[in-house]
Amino acid sequence: MRKYFEFDQLGTNYRTETVAGITTFLAMAYILFVNPDMLATEGTGMDRDAVFVATALAAAIGTLIMGVFAKYPIALAPGMGLNAFFTYTVVLGHGIPWETALAGVFVSGIIFIILTLTGIREKVINAIPPVLKMAVGAGIGLFIAFIGFQNSGIIIADPSTMVALGDLTTGPTLLAVFGVIITVILLALGLKGGVFYGMIITAIVGMIFSQVPTPDGIVAPVPSMAPTFGAAFAHLGEVFTLEMLVVILTFLFVDFFDTAGTLVAVASKAGLLKDNKLPRAGKALFSDSAATVVGATLGTSTTTSYVESATGVGAGGRSGFASVITAVLFILALFFSPLLGVVTSAVTAPALIIVGVLMASSLKDIPWDEFDVAVPAFLTVVTMPLTYSIATGIAVGFIFYPITMVAKGKIKEINPVMWFLFVIFVLYLAFLH
Repeated sequence: MRKYFEFDQLGTNYRTETVAGITTFLAMAYILFVNPDMLATEGTGMDRDAVFVATALAAAIGTLIMGVFAKYPIALAPGMGLNAFFTYTVVLGHGIPWETALAGVFVSGIIFIILTLTGIREKVINAIPPVLKMAVGAGIGLFIAFIGFQNSGIIIADPSTMVALGDLTTGPTLLAVFGVIITVILLALGLKGGVFYGMIITAIVGMIFSQVPTPDGIVAPVPSMAPTFGAAFAHLGEVFTLEMLVVILTFLFVDFFDTAGTLVAVASKAGLLKDNKLPRAGKALFSDSAATVVGATLGTSTTTSYVESATGVGAGGRSGFASVITAVLFILALFFSPLLGVVTSAVTAPALIIVGVLMASSLKDIPWDEFDVAVPAFLTVVTMPLTYSIATGIAVGFIFYPITMVAKGKIKEINPVMWFLFVIFVLYLAFLH
């Protein structure tokens, strides 16, 4: 085991890797409760318990593949932002059945595998301007935070101004505000797993003040996954429409760059880059895309690499053994389904808001003084929360990028792939809205 995971070359040991694996799990364990809460939102029709099991298994299997096959201390789970897109844009927004949406996730995973194996991945990544990649990440952050504010009642609908501040004195909203404050304090103090601990403290306080139901137990048999398992396969024939093409492109696009950015960021922190390149990049990307296919089969939205893995790296993780430990903990988490009842919107909202803050950090890398790229970047970022759609934000940004570049006399700098996406997104906005 030591030899396979190259402990000696990496200067690590079993104890350090185990602590790193536990640290990463605690930093991202919130997804076990946030993902079922989001995908099984009222109106989607998905079964909450089944999504919980799918979330834990997709995370465990994806992380195990990454650890054993690609040998990286990087954990995977259903991605934040992509689960919001799945629920609020695809299912609730366009009225697409969740089974068909899962089929779209499955197809995007298959395409990702093909792009990885053929080497087209690099060409597509290079075709998308860095400024748009950063804008998409930041925009998703704002969108997730907005969902958190809305679900908690901190922000409410208003007939005259569209949105307004809610009544902060009501129980659930007050609990969510408390959750945001306590989570901010924990993270400001540098506590690894602060988001997860913030949810626990918020839930406990909620139970004390009768704002959150007390669980019937803590440990229980693993719930059935029958309501979601394999549902994607029965609806594969429904993905061949322009509407689903845009959905699949969005799943693919966001996962594509989210994964690439996360892998480079975490590997860089671990000192694993060689000549500024990622060793075994193909294996790492294959692991990620395979996890998406597995997750869609089980019954959850796109599974992707988690930047929270950097907390494990900060604790000394350098090898894939850390990921094996994280995967084992996700499997053990399957037996704690009774705690799902405790996790109300007031408990998950602070996690959404704080994750939004962390994702918005990419705004700092956008060259705002260059008008020709600032415009598409800004429109991408601001359109996502305002239209309640990640796909629309991406579409608007990708349409304006060629327009501003041509106006600036930089037509030769526009990659042909961008023109293809320009046409796709113009058709999307023209015929599907």
